[in-house]
Amino acid sequence: MSDFILTDEGEDWLAEILSEHIEEARKRANSLLEAGTRLETGCIVTSTTARKKVRFQGRQVAAYRFIFCVVNETAIGFDTVVRHRCHNALCINPEHLEAGSRADNKHDDWVAAAYGVDFSLL
Repeated sequence: MSDFILTDEGEDWLAEILSEHIEEARKRANSLLEAGTRLETGCIVTSTTARKKVRFQGRQVAAYRFIFCVVNETAIGFDTVVRHRCHNALCINPEHLEAGSRADNKHDDWVAAAYGVDFSLL
């Protein structure tokens, strides 16, 4: 009997990108990072006022999520969020991004509200 593993459409799409289009995806991720502006905090932000989206292989996804998955070569599903350790929703710096649960993300909000962000730890 084989184990049944439930994946969602987004996770399947990312897995296909990582297995069949990784070089093209790396080029796209790098071009997004190179086009961004590095702030004093180490955050890399784009010229958009809202979270940057990227279209790749027929699907639109948040740029920070795309970059995180490509750089870390990991396909994550809907239930996994990409958290901004810097607490800057516009940041696409992969060093500031981390996968976690929605509860982890909410906890990050509470910690940042209470103590702020220590950028020296990023």
